[in-house]
Amino acid sequence: MSSRRAMVAGFWADLGELLPLEWLVRDPSRPAGGAAGAWTLEAAPLHGSEPLAWWSAGLYDGALRRHLLGLRRELQPQGLLPLVRTLAEALRSDSGPAPGREHPLLVPIPSWKSRPNPLPPLLAKQLSSQLRWPEAPLLARSRPVLGQHRLNRELRWANQEGAFHCAIQARGDRRGRRPLMLLDDILTTGATACHAAAALETAGWRVLGLACLARTPERRGS
Repeated sequence: MSSRRAMVAGFWADLGELLPLEWLVRDPSRPAGGAAGAWTLEAAPLHGSEPLAWWSAGLYDGALRRHLLGLRRELQPQGLLPLVRTLAEALRSDSGPAPGREHPLLVPIPSWKSRPNPLPPLLAKQLSSQLRWPEAPLLARSRPVLGQHRLNRELRWANQEGAFHCAIQARGDRRGRRPLMLLDDILTTGATACHAAAALETAGWRVLGLACLARTPERRGS
């Protein structure tokens, strides 16, 4: 009997190594019985102002990092919804429009790869559904860039220089310009977001900041 208890204890210890249990929460809208999608990721929203205003559904580490990497490989739209809901609540309270003003436009940052990252456009679609803010694919890539994951902070900024252009010029004076919210999956140094924002502002748009699924811990962004 004691050996069986030891086996069970070992099983739960191994499971805890693979998937931290504090990241698993029961979705009360699902029936009991272990149906697919019955478990969702829990995240804590983050907000900052450097190098531009940003909102994130959580920290790009541990279980959330593994979850997003898995969604990049095999996209499952329902796997993004818990993070999108968390992000939507943060944006609604922090950057929603004043009464009588238009909703911000949601602008996903486009990928340069032949197999593009599917998460930013899916984030735009789901966030638009949650907030009732319209999508606006205003950005396009001007040139290919290097993969960023092996580049330091300085090289990341140089790599994104001139990498974007805006497809549509804004209309109206500065006070009347409609605001935009950039969208991406991960924020690290902010090089990609800042160069994308610069292209939009050159075309006359007003950029509120960046909303993303996860913010890289400082040690990874250095």
